[in-house]
Amino acid sequence: MTPDLECQGLTKQFDETTAVRGVSFSVAPGSFFSILGPSGCGKTTIMRMIAGFLEPTDGDIRIKGKSMLNVAPNKRPVNMVFQHLALFPMMNVADNIGYGLRRKGLGKSEIARKVGEVLDRIGLPGIETRKPDELSGGQKQRVAIARCMVLEPDVLLLDEPLGALDLKLRERMKIELKSLQAEFDTTFVYITHDQSEALVMSDQIAVMNAGQFEQVGSARDLYYRPKTAFVAGFVGDSNRWRGTVERVDGNRIALRTADGMLIAGATQGAPLATGSAAEIFLRPEAVRVAQDAADLAHFDNRLRGEVSSLLFNGAASRILVRGESGPEIEVTLPQSGEFANLTKGAPVHIGWSGDQTACFAAGS
Repeated sequence: MTPDLECQGLTKQFDETTAVRGVSFSVAPGSFFSILGPSGCGKTTIMRMIAGFLEPTDGDIRIKGKSMLNVAPNKRPVNMVFQHLALFPMMNVADNIGYGLRRKGLGKSEIARKVGEVLDRIGLPGIETRKPDELSGGQKQRVAIARCMVLEPDVLLLDEPLGALDLKLRERMKIELKSLQAEFDTTFVYITHDQSEALVMSDQIAVMNAGQFEQVGSARDLYYRPKTAFVAGFVGDSNRWRGTVERVDGNRIALRTADGMLIAGATQGAPLATGSAAEIFLRPEAVRVAQDAADLAHFDNRLRGEVSSLLFNGAASRILVRGESGPEIEVTLPQSGEFANLTKGAPVHIGWSGDQTACFAAGS
């Protein structure tokens, strides 16, 4: 099956700065593909090249198998939704959505039919005569998407479209966007610096750093099987240490941190040799907490400590535990409620598996 979008060796040079360096990827028809990375990593530059606002220095962009090099932006089968939705304030909803259809020369009755159909599909029937300032933030978001989808693009590009929304609305719109993508069965290419947006909505995610893709995979792959230290540190929350490898047994290793803590871990990526420096990552939810050390006897890593801080956040509450040596360790509390009455200074035991401790060569 021909990908809806394929980029091959995509590079963009601005004078002495290389913003995008040899990036290649393909997006399957009808899928939700996200590019996730920190500000300045090059993700918006990729989006602007796909849309035709920038010409690549090198490489090719193909949509439905056809090269888009030297094709004007308005001739490409793509549309773009920006963070600031750019709805025309003087036009009502119907005129906003029908703007591109009028530019194409469609008749009034055909435009009205298509506008009505797309409003039904986004769950906002009958709002044709409203002005943008009469809509909620979520409604504006859906109207902006409808304005693009009514033109039936092969690929819809979304440039941080939830960034201007408040937190609660952003959480709801993550689910709605995924539902809209499934409803239209259109290929979405989404860029964001917000890992939660990418993890919740995407079929595939590319994690980008310094102009290159570090890893492309499903949300689960990136979260549970990161291939680089950058991905391990950028996707999700982690306790993080630096240490020296003291023992190697296949991919199982023992490391000593600068604080003197001995940790059993598992090598990710390139093998690590005895004596080499390593970066160590441990998810807070991988750590178990107990009142009795015997309950943690089956774990490779165990230590006794005390609660140095309580981070209450309902079902996502966490504690910081400080052991007899070493730094604080962040631990997610179980949702069973058995530790709901923990107080600062309370003694606890924590443990975790070496398989949950991801280790990478330092500087990788």
